[in-house]
Amino acid sequence: MGIVSVRNLRKVYGDFTAVDGISFDIGQGEIFGFLGPNGAGKTTTINMLIGLARPTGGTICIDGIDGTRDTKKAQSTMGIVADESNLYDEMDGFDNLCFCASLYGMRKDEREKRAHELLEWFGLKGAGKRPFRAYSKGMRRKLTIAAGIIHHPKILFLDEPTTGIDVESARQIRSLILDLKRRGTTVFLTTHYIEEAQRICDRIAFIVNGRIVKSGTLEELMENAGHEHIIRLTLSDSANGVTTDLQHRFPTLHIEAKEENACFISSPEKIPAGFPAARFISSPPHIWSGHA
Repeated sequence: MGIVSVRNLRKVYGDFTAVDGISFDIGQGEIFGFLGPNGAGKTTTINMLIGLARPTGGTICIDGIDGTRDTKKAQSTMGIVADESNLYDEMDGFDNLCFCASLYGMRKDEREKRAHELLEWFGLKGAGKRPFRAYSKGMRRKLTIAAGIIHHPKILFLDEPTTGIDVESARQIRSLILDLKRRGTTVFLTTHYIEEAQRICDRIAFIVNGRIVKSGTLEELMENAGHEHIIRLTLSDSANGVTTDLQHRFPTLHIEAKEENACFISSPEKIPAGFPAARFISSPPHIWSGHA
């Protein structure tokens, strides 16, 4: 069991199951990547972990604390950086950091020292007295991450930290995340960029339609991917009839209707070029999505 332990976690909204019985552990000081296409259940999962959504079922343990029963205590160990900034446009960078620190009960001298330290570390010292509204997207993201670690959390939750920012700012943020790891911070990172996860994550889990379909180190996932090519074919009608037809047309492939309107085609060899798959999505290597 690591600093985070999740078992059979579920979240149901009416007839829709957003997260369907997932389990994973995160070790101390590890960068854990949580990947999947939009709508796969990444944000729902992170909201349950940080206490913004109540699970329908399952357990969450964070640093030995029951995250479903003692949410406030569990939150005291966390730094949380949502996909949208919650800082104040009219306040400058320094005051934003000091205000966030005050919410964690830090003394005035302690929070001001920490704010100066983070502005220096994140390359924002020159912008410390500029209003937050004047920051670029990349600068805003960096200051938001700085605010999330102002209180020295044991684990940092990052939801899509580099989405919508320029390449150089994204590179700087990945460097900052690796620096946090070197300083002993555990990082839970959601993203739909597999290249990003490859660069900085120690382990990766892929979630599709609310279920974890693959997990492990990058080396383990790449080794497995080297032995199997998979296509997910999304259909306008029921997959059952199409599955039978495709299996007849491509007898060397394994074709299975795992969902009502989708089937999965797998092969140890490269999928035939004539197969009707169209668009690469951010999923494990060699997982594709198409429409028929």
